[in-house]
Amino acid sequence: MEAKVRVVILNFLSLDGVYQGPGSPDEDRTDGFERGGWFVPFVDAALEKRVEEWAASATGFLFGRRTYEEFSAVWPTITDPADRNAARLNSLPKYVAATSPVDATWGPATVLDHDVEAAIAALKQDGRGELQVHGSGRLGRSLLAANLVDELRLAIAPVIVGQGRKLFGDTQAPSGFNLLSEERTPSGLIMCRLENTGVGAAGTYVRGQTNLSASEAASDRASK
Repeated sequence: MEAKVRVVILNFLSLDGVYQGPGSPDEDRTDGFERGGWFVPFVDAALEKRVEEWAASATGFLFGRRTYEEFSAVWPTITDPADRNAARLNSLPKYVAATSPVDATWGPATVLDHDVEAAIAALKQDGRGELQVHGSGRLGRSLLAANLVDELRLAIAPVIVGQGRKLFGDTQAPSGFNLLSEERTPSGLIMCRLENTGVGAAGTYVRGQTNLSASEAASDRASK
């Protein structure tokens, strides 16, 4: 049955795919990471406007334990009704992937404490809407590996961090994506949306020809 609920990852990345500690030097020093705050020089009004628009379609959120705990310490204190991001985060359903105990008082919240990929696959079949992953890079990476992500919404900073956790890792098969939109902010960020199209295609380059599949390229060589 075709999935009705879409899983969408929103994340800030460097050119080398790092997501760790974008907002400050002390945000996340896990595994000895010492280069936090690398995204801050590129934050501008265009970024904030686009992220607001991207987040507006959420009907629920998926979090890893660490991100949930960090968010739950901040967002419940923001009660200004004009802050639409806070209103969504505080009111919409939240699903927390956690293999260790978590205080899930920032609700409504459901803890997914075993077979997380299977639980999220079931959520994708239950109703309609869009479950967004904000931050939670390790969760996002595991969902990508399980081919459970329908769309990426990325803000890519023109910097190579050279250290830290990365969103993309090895998978059982390549994944193909279609570029839905892209723009550049005044500060130099690339903002893009990419839709998962399934297994990535491959081919063999033939000089002077484009968009050939592997079988077409082999046939072309055989005819010469």
